[in-house]
Amino acid sequence: MDKKINAEGTHILAVPYPSQGHINPMLQFCKRLVSKGTKATLAITNFISKSMSPKSNTVSIDTISDGCDEGGFSQAEDVSDYITRMEIAGTETLEELVKKYQKSNQPIDCIIYDPFLPWALEVAKKYGIKGASFFTQACAVNYIYYYAHHGMLELPVATVPVEIPGLPALDLPDMPSFIYVHGSYPAYFEMVLNQFSNMDKADFVLVNTYYKLEEKVVDTMSEVCPVLTIGPTIPSFYLDKRVENDIDYDLNLFNLDPSTSLNWLNTKPESSVVYIAFGSMANLPKTQMEEIAWGLKNTNFNFLWVIRASEEEKLPTNFVHDTLDKGIIVNWSPQLNVLSNKAVGCFFSHGGWNSTIEALSLGVPMVVMPQWTDQTTNAKLVQDVWNVGVRVRVDEEGINVGRDEIEGCIREVMGAGGEKGKEMKRNANKWKDLAKEAVSDGGSSDTNINKFLLQLKP
Repeated sequence: MDKKINAEGTHILAVPYPSQGHINPMLQFCKRLVSKGTKATLAITNFISKSMSPKSNTVSIDTISDGCDEGGFSQAEDVSDYITRMEIAGTETLEELVKKYQKSNQPIDCIIYDPFLPWALEVAKKYGIKGASFFTQACAVNYIYYYAHHGMLELPVATVPVEIPGLPALDLPDMPSFIYVHGSYPAYFEMVLNQFSNMDKADFVLVNTYYKLEEKVVDTMSEVCPVLTIGPTIPSFYLDKRVENDIDYDLNLFNLDPSTSLNWLNTKPESSVVYIAFGSMANLPKTQMEEIAWGLKNTNFNFLWVIRASEEEKLPTNFVHDTLDKGIIVNWSPQLNVLSNKAVGCFFSHGGWNSTIEALSLGVPMVVMPQWTDQTTNAKLVQDVWNVGVRVRVDEEGINVGRDEIEGCIREVMGAGGEKGKEMKRNANKWKDLAKEAVSDGGSSDTNINKFLLQLKP
């Protein structure tokens, strides 16, 4: 257990956006706070509580309403309707939660909230409680949205490359998809810009990254919006091992037997396996799934591919049979266990931030095929800033990524006879060491967490 910093008696209430990719980082952060002597309560929605039943040995779980208690997001008419419902019901039930704890002997000292939910900060301020925004995306992405919100980025983008202090020059496909494809998903775009609608009222701005990974943009953003890097928020077992029994995330959409993946991996030579996973939301066209399959087969590398059962029918006929000697397909895998396995030499990913920071923290080079939202910017950073992977190029129609491109990218990252692949692996190991350093005693994230906790006490 981490040494106490006199945070006993402090009670933090954490309010994540209700999706697995947002809940897990905040829950992990809460575990780390508890290891330093704080009480932490995670407020999930009634629907997630009923459907997923998350449990934690150290973090208390409580509930609020998103206005869709029976069906969650699927109960709403569309994104805009869901966001509106959640603001109304969430504000009311979060206030009830605050009052409940005020009447107990454990009043809330700080509300940590996902900035997708700016109304949670309004609740904190209404009750004289400190508010800390908790960004679950890269600092670079947050700063691009900050620029757009404040009108410092022309929309639609007319001039490229885009120059933003602290960031590399960005071409249009390097921007978050809501900006890259202007007018796409307007409700989501409004939500990501509204993260900064009341940010000036927040007492702290926390970001799930680590300082040396995004040093330039953290310094630049901190000039206008002081930032505390507190990540990476992956289980302590894979980093500093200072948080007791913190071996896995406590919230999984799928709880299946992990042994299939791990037993198979344990029979493979070091750095010989390509791991393919495109996140829990992936819904690729049949033509794209076929191109991935043939590109993968043509590399002749071992592979472990995570495909939801509903997506398996998109694979080419006989693909599974024809590759039995090289790979396995599973509907779910324990991603941290897989990425930390020595057999894995490459992670073929959609480039979501959680997957990206897991790969960086575990020293795994990447092939990135971004789909939307922040993934396009993450892919730019992976290839051109952190130099730990390559981003696939789409075909001339701008729709699919062809099998030859996929094969070439995998070969390059797997280091098939080239110096570039070896350099990516060296860089991946460097970022792995720096991730561990950040959360270890006296590291940048550890110091920032202590600073945050010490400022909560009067």
